[in-house]
Amino acid sequence: MTKGFIHSVHVGQVRPLKVGERVIRSAIAKKAVSVPVQVAALGLHGDEQEDLSVHGGVRKAVYALPRQHLAWWQAQRQQAGASLFDEPIEPGQLGENLSLDGVDEQTIFIGDALHFSGGVVLRVTEPRQPCSKFNAVMGYERAGKDMVLSGRCGFYLAVERAGFMQSGEMFTVHPGPRETSIASALQHKARKHLR
Repeated sequence: MTKGFIHSVHVGQVRPLKVGERVIRSAIAKKAVSVPVQVAALGLHGDEQEDLSVHGGVRKAVYALPRQHLAWWQAQRQQAGASLFDEPIEPGQLGENLSLDGVDEQTIFIGDALHFSGGVVLRVTEPRQPCSKFNAVMGYERAGKDMVLSGRCGFYLAVERAGFMQSGEMFTVHPGPRETSIASALQHKARKHLR
């Protein structure tokens, strides 16, 4: 059985975000929380989403991203000339609620359940898909395409058992039907979208 742990937990509030010449509202850049956070059917207490047609809701209550992807994303930004500073991308900046160690999109399948040591149970529902806000945060236009091509997208989770969770907490992956990995689901959605 696969095991991992929460590197950090993040929440964000909706605020202005500059996208090209426009200013839109978004909660994509989230901040780390150092205390236990309540998890309910619609996600983490204190976390907001601006566009509920794309993020949030019961099936997308929590967004998790494998922490090892951050160094790769930082390199992509630098190659695209988008990073003016050498500061690394911090967990939460890509919109993730959970920065996880021990899993990735190849090993996590739709229907798997993550059982956290504090009692919360989250069910994997689908891969994250890129949006224009992601491109804006990353600072270059190909960011969304890079997400699809690389498979470094993270995944959404539905809350099956509410409770509290915190950084450093361990989890085990309880396999679901194991029919579709997050990586293959993302590729399927991408092919469908490109038709």
